[in-house]
Amino acid sequence: MVVARFDVEGVVEKPDVIGAIFGQTEGLFGPELDLRELQKSGRIGRIEIQLDSKQDRTYGTITIPSSLDKTSTAIIAAAIQSVDRIGPCLAKVTLDKVADIREDKRRQILDKAKDILRTWVVEDSPSTDEMVKQVSGIIRSSDVASYGPDHLPAGPDVGSSPSIILVEGRADVVLLLRCGIRNAVAIEGTKIPQTIIDLCKTKETTAFLDGDRGGELILKELMQVAPVDYLTRAPLGKEVEELTPKEIMKCLREKSPVEAGRQEQVPQRQVTQRVEAPVVQRPPPVQLPQNLVLKARELRGTLEGVLLDQNMGEIARLPVSELASKLVLPPDNGGYQAVETIVFDGVVTQRVVDLAEEHGVKVIVGDRIAELTRRPNSVRIMTLPEVAGAP
Repeated sequence: MVVARFDVEGVVEKPDVIGAIFGQTEGLFGPELDLRELQKSGRIGRIEIQLDSKQDRTYGTITIPSSLDKTSTAIIAAAIQSVDRIGPCLAKVTLDKVADIREDKRRQILDKAKDILRTWVVEDSPSTDEMVKQVSGIIRSSDVASYGPDHLPAGPDVGSSPSIILVEGRADVVLLLRCGIRNAVAIEGTKIPQTIIDLCKTKETTAFLDGDRGGELILKELMQVAPVDYLTRAPLGKEVEELTPKEIMKCLREKSPVEAGRQEQVPQRQVTQRVEAPVVQRPPPVQLPQNLVLKARELRGTLEGVLLDQNMGEIARLPVSELASKLVLPPDNGGYQAVETIVFDGVVTQRVVDLAEEHGVKVIVGDRIAELTRRPNSVRIMTLPEVAGAP
């Protein structure tokens, strides 16, 4: 902001002062610093004039806002100071000050920001006591409650939740609370309390019991006296309180519906069927060709294998170590085709079974069979001892 004072020997008006400023500075420094051009582009703001007249003299102030750099602003200030006539009268213009009002504005903003921050910290930030109180409240909300006339250990939402989870003891309720499950209630023994019976009549009930004999006894009693909607068990031999949160959520996701109105416990095999190995459908027994029996007897202890066609004719004899690689290769690259039976003095692995199925092999005979994750129905798998001992 450029501020200058003027003193005129005579009486003039504001338009005279403005005209003198524009007229006497025009063309001094080219269009880049011409006041009219600078005003059009917004680099120089509106020129304000304050004046007063006394005893045939006029004096006042000129205020010019500038967004130019310091050098250009200084040149404009010097040009204003060069004005020596206003209207028909002699005049003297004196530079009063060149002030950077952005500094004042920055100072005001900083002061205001300090006030805002001070108010924010004092009024909105919780104290240490308040934070401790909030955290303690969360811990207290996870405490085990006491439910019903039997004072059973339970989660805080048992009364308000439309469904409940029956567990065996207090430790199970605590573990489920840590997993965020707040509607569990403990049976506390093999004798089913009346509180549990009443809850089962009014709420959807899931029994989540241990995978041991104790869980079996509680389940047997529970199924006789209370209507249970769903059943899930800890893995065989484990208790619920020993499970990880991931295992707990998996068990609850795999809960199975209980037949309505059942008063007797489901058989043991039915309850634990999820952890039993799946029943494998094996091909029906077939009469073994005599040539296959002879090959099995011949290969025992040789670490060799033979590939047979559908007529039990020998396609190739090779070491056991090359068997899998030869099955993969195409015929024009050393592989074999039309193989229907493989007999070898080695271990029948899952890889051999998969390759055999892929290439249409119907029978595999090996010295022993490894633990297989999948047995295709189209492939019959046997051992050398059982084939070699066939009549």
